[in-house]
Amino acid sequence: MQNPPTYVLVHGAFANSFSFAPLQAELALLGHRSAAVDLPGHGFGATYPAAYQTPQDLGALATEPGAIKGVSLADNVAHVIEVLERAKRNGPTILVSHSRGGVTATAVANARPDLIDRIVYVSAWCPVALDVGDYYAEPEMADIDPGALALALVGNPAELGLLRVNFRTADPAALNAFRQAFAADLTDDEFRTFLNTFQPDENLDVGTSADRAQAATWGRIPRTYVRLAADTSLPPALQDRMIREADTLTPDNPFDVRTLEGSHLRWLVRPKPAAELLAGLAGLAEL
Repeated sequence: MQNPPTYVLVHGAFANSFSFAPLQAELALLGHRSAAVDLPGHGFGATYPAAYQTPQDLGALATEPGAIKGVSLADNVAHVIEVLERAKRNGPTILVSHSRGGVTATAVANARPDLIDRIVYVSAWCPVALDVGDYYAEPEMADIDPGALALALVGNPAELGLLRVNFRTADPAALNAFRQAFAADLTDDEFRTFLNTFQPDENLDVGTSADRAQAATWGRIPRTYVRLAADTSLPPALQDRMIREADTLTPDNPFDVRTLEGSHLRWLVRPKPAAELLAGLAGLAEL
């Protein structure tokens, strides 16, 4: 009898494996094993400058170096491939990505489709027809205001070689922008708790056209897209567009589409419905 699958979980921007802990607990209670990945420069590999502590020194924070400088999408891909190779020894694998983690998952699937029995995007980037940055100019993203999140941007990304955001800001406008983008349906305590799991630095590399979904490799992996119905960071209209583009690319292997209620982060904070949905995919990966 084939072993049950291992869920390999890939986080989004400024996040880390810690954000998956409640989901992993629910999966474990349903009898499923999982491995949450820290991409290079994340988790305990992240930099938390002394100037980020209270009282903050924003001037110093704007210039202090960060370990994630120079980390590339290729580095992320190599790391996830290594994890998948180890997980694959135990049976099937289900690669689950969230948000910007979908860029890494797509590139991994382009490179090593043999390591993935099912790929799952939870409101995650799945670039097909355009590069990630180009989607921001499309109608589906018309209501997104990138400048709102810039309220807490620290330093010059070109000079730092990374994106640095002050998630410990007390600026009510910045905090409200974070809340509306990621967690409008969470309590104040839930929102602030999750915000404190974010790290200040993120790398700059979101790939090129070569990292879009490729029909010959990525396109042969069974795939599921989990829509988040109230996501205002990656809106449902854009989620649906990426699903359509992917299905056009490989019409013989369309997305299995599911929907969860809630914002960009609700499924991680209140994970029981998501865990049950993911658990239901286990049988598909064992076929």
